[in-house]
Amino acid sequence: MQYGSVCSGIEAATVAWHSLGWVPSFFSEIEKFPREVLAHHYPDVPIHGDFTTIEANQYGSIDLLVGGTPCQSFSIAGLRKGLDDDRGNLSLEFIKLAQRERPRWLVWENVPGVLSSNGGKDFGSFLGALGEIGYGFAYRVLDAQYFGVAQRRRRVFVVGYLGDWRRAAAVLFERESLRGNPAPSREKGEKPDPTVTSGPPFSRTGNDRVECDAYIPEIAGSLDTQCGGGKLTHQSANNGHLVLEREITGTLTARMFNSLGARDIEEGAIHPMAFDAYNQEETKQVSKTIASRNDQDTASCIAFQSNAMAVRRLTPTECERLQGFPDGYTNIKDKCPDGPRYKALGNSMAVPVMKWIGERIQMVEQLTHERMSA
Repeated sequence: MQYGSVCSGIEAATVAWHSLGWVPSFFSEIEKFPREVLAHHYPDVPIHGDFTTIEANQYGSIDLLVGGTPCQSFSIAGLRKGLDDDRGNLSLEFIKLAQRERPRWLVWENVPGVLSSNGGKDFGSFLGALGEIGYGFAYRVLDAQYFGVAQRRRRVFVVGYLGDWRRAAAVLFERESLRGNPAPSREKGEKPDPTVTSGPPFSRTGNDRVECDAYIPEIAGSLDTQCGGGKLTHQSANNGHLVLEREITGTLTARMFNSLGARDIEEGAIHPMAFDAYNQEETKQVSKTIASRNDQDTASCIAFQSNAMAVRRLTPTECERLQGFPDGYTNIKDKCPDGPRYKALGNSMAVPVMKWIGERIQMVEQLTHERMSA
């Protein structure tokens, strides 16, 4: 399959679709650093600038057009001018390019704020324009955390197919998710499933035990909060067993050399940190990742800077992993600055999500070919 990519960034689509055997006909990007990344990895692919100037078949016919037009005008963090913003209006320019190129497939991505921009009218205008030029479409919010990367990244994806909405819907929606079958209910007299921590006959806090008023094994207790001391409270929703709890729970424990608990933090022995820190020796400039354990060697996202501890920022390599890119993908030259790498990765689509969409499109293409051959 031949495809064209606009607002290409550092090309999550091409990284995702390379294994499918799909070939890019052109990229379109105006930012300097992403263009350098594209030229480094794909020297044989033409890199256009402003995609609104691409003429019909300028780079040959394509089967698919993909792009994530700028999201700033739709984001809830911005001014939300929507289509009145030149950047927001590029979503309609994407449709104009689709009308000139006439690919079978379209894939468009943006932030969830596009759904509510201008009371939903902006997104309605986009979808209405798609329909006017002959595309059936489906849209869905997909979250990258469910596709194998360690970040919550929700994005709206619109898939269009020339003349048929059903094929677009078959890409974004699995049959199982459309059945609407509720989970089976329990039969009368069945025991309920336990909660996350099923209440035992007693609650343990350190070396102390607080006996239950009554213990009913058929009913699980609610979550227990445990501290070294404090007032007694009825923490269980069902059987009323007693648990020790402070009026105010402590922050996450920060440990250094000796074990220090919530009371130590409250009394100012150390400052609470964003992550649990248990370091036996200085980690110098860059600390290990969260909960990295090897026998007694434990480190976390805490780094030493000028004899003081601070929560370190993610490295560019970690950001590449969060988006599903190979390590070093944006490290294209000696002493490559981190700033442009962070920006390019932050503006990119998540590779695993794009791969899933590509695989679903390929599946529909294969099924269509088989039916036509039968």
